Amino acid sequence: MNQTYFFLFILFTGFPFALKAQSQNIQSENRFSKKVQLEIEVDYPYLLHIPSSDETVINGNWPLLVFLHGSGERGVDYDLLKKHGPPKIIASGKDFPFITLSPQCPLNQRWDPIALNELLKEIIHNHPVDKSRIYLTGLSMGAYGTWDWAIQYPNTFAAIAPICGGDDRNAWNAPQTISELPIWAFHGAMDNVVPVQNTINIVKRLRENGSDVKLTIYPMAGHDSWTETYNNPKLYEWFLEHSNSN
Repeated sequence: MNQTYFFLFILFTGFPFALKAQSQNIQSENRFSKKVQLEIEVDYPYLLHIPSSDETVINGNWPLLVFLHGSGERGVDYDLLKKHGPPKIIASGKDFPFITLSPQCPLNQRWDPIALNELLKEIIHNHPVDKSRIYLTGLSMGAYGTWDWAIQYPNTFAAIAPICGGDDRNAWNAPQTISELPIWAFHGAMDNVVPVQNTINIVKRLRENGSDVKLTIYPMAGHDSWTETYNNPKLYEWFLEHSNSN
């Protein structure tokens, strides 16, 4: 099956929603601890951003974007969470039109979809979240977590965007569970940490199951294919084009 490559060369100049810095544009530092099952205990520090603008509010509720970091940001250090992606953009002062949840994975662990889902339920319960507009993205280890979480809970998200990751465990066995989920995957062709073939293989399998998953491969990028992706306003516009009724 022929692969479709989308090469993007877009210079980021700011979001089309609101470009000015906001005095209320903060990310609160929080911690969520809960015993879910005998073998699973959730203990995630997390940053939470509530938009200062109401331009994406529908019926009093905001869209929610969940960001999963990579392996280098694990631990208990809120500043590490601001190194990349949406938390970095918010920390820079840009207005960001999503409630944004950025959990932190414990040291020497990987993302656990069951634990993450418990945290998400807590956020939905306590904040004005539009449950039809929940989006998920992650980079490297966070992209693995993005694939895993979406596969295990396919009705939770309106769209996902995994960046330079893969899924060695689930995508081969259960592509049909997310074949109707809007997906935009990204990878650098020169990645020597997570091979680009990981993403290509998943996309190929999904397309064989009827998915119209989008794939962007940056021809000159190495492992860091996330900076260009998260600095691209088109990604956030694409998220907001999608909603579900689950």
